[in-house]
Amino acid sequence: MSFDTPIQEQGGVLSGPLRAPANMLIEQEYGGHKSIHDDAEAERLGFRAGPIEGPTHFSQFDPLLVNLWGQTWFERGCISCHYKNMVVEGEQVRVFVKPESETRATCWAEKADGTPVLEASATLGPDHGETLLEARMAKLRPAGELVILSDLSVGMVGKQDEPIKMAADQNMGALYPFSLTEKLEKITERTPWYNDAEASPWGRAIIPTEMISVLAEYTNRMAGFPVKGPAIGLFADLEIRYLDGPLFVDEDYLIRREIVALSQGRRTENYWTRTRIFDATGTRQVAETLLNHGVLKHSYEAYPPELLA
Repeated sequence: MSFDTPIQEQGGVLSGPLRAPANMLIEQEYGGHKSIHDDAEAERLGFRAGPIEGPTHFSQFDPLLVNLWGQTWFERGCISCHYKNMVVEGEQVRVFVKPESETRATCWAEKADGTPVLEASATLGPDHGETLLEARMAKLRPAGELVILSDLSVGMVGKQDEPIKMAADQNMGALYPFSLTEKLEKITERTPWYNDAEASPWGRAIIPTEMISVLAEYTNRMAGFPVKGPAIGLFADLEIRYLDGPLFVDEDYLIRREIVALSQGRRTENYWTRTRIFDATGTRQVAETLLNHGVLKHSYEAYPPELLA
């Protein structure tokens, strides 16, 4: 076992310990201003404090899924997650994994008081079946009248291929103002696979699952999707899928993006983006993310009052 995380099993359900993840996006800039992860900005928008970034919780699942499927989890695993409630720094979270078959598990996370944080499916490919987010997308209603996202359309692709890599000490920019090394100092679950090539079964340090979304979103402005602003967004749903993983530290990759769905809720307009991650040649896909990016309607000053719920 590569992780030092204690794992319990009861009634066929695996669980990890309570963890208190850190908010590393307090200094995040979003469209030239503070993001929802800043306490003051979150309170202005009606939230009690700046939330932990959602993908952070994926790290708590990795030890349980490696326990279930071994190193293959980082090679062809998929976690498909719907967020239910925000977590703020200081709150504790526990994750659960219930195997349903040899290649599928139901996952969820709860706060210490039992408040649900997220629900997810975890699958092992290449045949993943229908993931939780694919099932949610299939049930989407027509988006209706959009304001912030009115210039987007399903099938729209990024303007260019986006070259990307994540070096250990590379600051990941305004959206992610920290490096992988800084993340590993605060990550909830530790393994030498993340920073010791000799300890890694692949002979190289690998990028943690929670940091795949950081890699995928680092160059997102290059896509040129015409989202109106300034407005503040958040992750409503996120799927990370390894196809030919793992992803390696300090490795060159190429990213291609596509809008695959549009929707809206009472407080948000949503655009669903599939981001495909290829090797540097652009010929071999190694991973992909599916992100439901919710943009808060009332954070956009020009939003028509009559359209606000």
